[in-house]
This record gives sequence, C-alpha cells and structure tokens, in this order.
Amino acid sequence: MRTSKRTQILEAATRVVEREGVKSVTFDSVAAEAGLTKGGLLYHFASRDDLVQAIHQHLAGQWEAEIAAAAGKPAYEATPTERLTAYTRVATQSATRAELLFMLEGSTTPGHAAPWDAVMERWAPPPATIDADDPGALDQFIARLAADGLWLYESLTAERLTPQLRRALAERVISTLNRDDT
Repeated sequence: MRTSKRTQILEAATRVVEREGVKSVTFDSVAAEAGLTKGGLLYHFASRDDLVQAIHQHLAGQWEAEIAAAAGKPAYEATPTERLTAYTRVATQSATRAELLFMLEGSTTPGHAAPWDAVMERWAPPPATIDADDPGALDQFIARLAADGLWLYESLTAERLTPQLRRALAERVISTLNRDDT
C-alpha cells in the first residue's frame, strides 16, 4: 500500500525532530525533508500548530499500534493484566528521540498531551485508580514505573543495554504482573 502524502509529511517531520529537536519543525524544514514545496505542506496543515498536533497524534498512534500488536488485540478486548503486560513489553524497548521530545513537549500543552494521555488511559492504570492497600495493585504500578524507567534510561543515556539484558529485564518486570490476573 502506498503511503499517503500526509503520512510522508509526518514521517519527514519526525526525522527533523530526531536530528534537530521539536523547535526545528518549520514548514521550510519539513517541506525540504519531505521533498515537497511549502505550499504542498500548507495544503495538509494550515499552521505549524496543526502540524505539531498531527505529529503528536501520529507518534501516539504508532505507539498504541505497537502496544496492541504486543497484546495481540485492542485494549478494550484485553484484561487489565494483558494491557499492562503489552504496555510493559513496548515500554521496555528503546524510545526514539522524537517520541521522547514530543512526550516532553506535550506535557506542557494539554492539547498536545491528549493523544499520549489517551493511550496511557487505555493501556496503563492511572495512579488515581490504585488502591494503596492492595499489594497486587501496587505491584502492577511498580511494574509500570519500572518499564517507564527502563524506557527513560535508554532515552537519556548514551549507554545501550544489550538486547539480551533488555529482554531479561522486561521479562522480570512482566513476571510481577502475571502472578495473578486482575
């Protein structure tokens, strides 16, 4: 299947962010990366903010597709443990620079955070729902924090874990989730 121009633009914008950061997303930089004219970009995105919002939605959508693939089903068909296990499997993989930068940028702008928040709500238990007196619920949240920590560790350091170590860590975290299905 042929990739749409809109998707090509969003992938080009992601490459710009990978190299130069979010602030470098301009119509000129993205058009050059996508091999389009600035007018071609304006046809799809009326403003830079529209483009940035679309990049957030694109990246969050890709992330959710990876989580759903890891679960083998959509969130609404999965048990809470299956959702968190899939989330953990994906979160324990190394993040891209663009994902990290957009998640950070999105955390300061509610509209930009919305696509990321929606994925989190479907796949990982929000802290407000955790019963502090339930050891199983605490273990699940600790597993989520461990997966997030591993993702962040590899995103922020130059030191790369071997695939074997990353897989062993992921399986160790996941083993805490599968003690009992909640």
